[in-house]
Amino acid sequence: MSLLQTAFVAKSRVPDRVNLEEAARALGFDLSIDEFYQPFNCSGFLPCVLKGRKSGFEIYFDSPEEAFQTFPHLKEEVGTRDCAITFRWGGDMAECACVLIVSAAFAKSFDALVHYHDDDLVYTADQLVEQANQALGFSEESESLGADAPVQPPPKKPWWKPW
Repeated sequence: MSLLQTAFVAKSRVPDRVNLEEAARALGFDLSIDEFYQPFNCSGFLPCVLKGRKSGFEIYFDSPEEAFQTFPHLKEEVGTRDCAITFRWGGDMAECACVLIVSAAFAKSFDALVHYHDDDLVYTADQLVEQANQALGFSEESESLGADAPVQPPPKKPWWKPW
């Protein structure tokens, strides 16, 4: 199941990788973004490192017009922001946290309007930071419980041993 969130931002305000990372760190997050991130010139999976753990999400740069076809009521709120950066991720909470952190950085430092598609909601930077912290907590909790470790079946008794 894919989830989508879009940051609407003025093209002139879209940051390079270094400035985007700095904006995420200013929010209190340890997130590194791969050099694959090149505004308007990258599309697809964007590797990240979140608190020393590999993660990432998909990123796509587009015009807001496509989003307005599905969500016409956003047109007024988006205003003159002429770039739509869509983030796509799966059910992994670390991926979700990465998207929320990057979205919060866009909203806080680059005047983006952030819209979550499934619930048709616009989030503030503070709400995104709160959600990112929750997602990060869930991610760390599942990692500490070994959710990412492969499950081993119990050993079977060999047929020749009568125990």
